Amino acid sequence: MPELLTDSPTLILTAILSYLLGSVPFGVLITRFMGLGDLRRIGSGNIGATNVLRTGNKGAALGTLLLDGAKAAVAVLLARALVGHEDAAQLAGLAAFVGHLFPIWLGFKGGKGVATFLGTMIALAWPVGLACCGMWLVGLALTRISSVAALLSAGTSVIWLVVFDQGRMLALTGILTILIYVRHGANLARLKAGTEPKVGQKKA
Repeated sequence: MPELLTDSPTLILTAILSYLLGSVPFGVLITRFMGLGDLRRIGSGNIGATNVLRTGNKGAALGTLLLDGAKAAVAVLLARALVGHEDAAQLAGLAAFVGHLFPIWLGFKGGKGVATFLGTMIALAWPVGLACCGMWLVGLALTRISSVAALLSAGTSVIWLVVFDQGRMLALTGILTILIYVRHGANLARLKAGTEPKVGQKKA
C-alpha cells in the first residue's frame, strides 16, 4: 500500500468524484446516440465493450472500450496532479472502478470492469498496465473468448507488479482482481460447461 499522506476530507472528496466519473455508462450512451438501441436489452445486457460489439458496430465497441478505460485513467491522473499523493491516486482508481461496476445512474447495475481495470493500471504504473493489456490481447488471440482474456489479464497482474517493482499497488490490484473474478462468476460457470460464447457470437 502507498503511504497515507492525504487528509481524510480530501480522500473522501476524491473518492466521491472518481466514483461519479466511473459511473458514466459510456456503452449505454454511445449505443443510444448511434441509434443502436438500449444496450441493456441487447445480448448479455452488460454495458461493456464486448456487449456493444454484439450490436455489430465495431466503432461503437472500440469507443466504449477506450472511454471506459479513459474514465479511470483520468480519475487517477487528476487525483495525482491535484492532490499530489499516491494514496489519493490509488483511491481514485478504485472508486472509478467501483463506479463502473455499480453506477448510480443505472440503479447500481454496471459492467464487469475490464477496460476500467486496464485504464487504472496504465495510469498508476504504465509498464504494468501495458503488460496487462498485452495479456488481454494474448488471451483474446488464443481463445477468441473475451472473459478468458479478461481473467488472464487480471489474474497475471500481480506478476507484473513484481516484475516492475510496484509492490505499493499490491493491495489495490488484489481488490480489483477479486472483483473482476466475482463479476465474471457466470462466465466461469459457462467456461466450465463449455458454453461460453466467442467474440462475434450473438448469444451472451
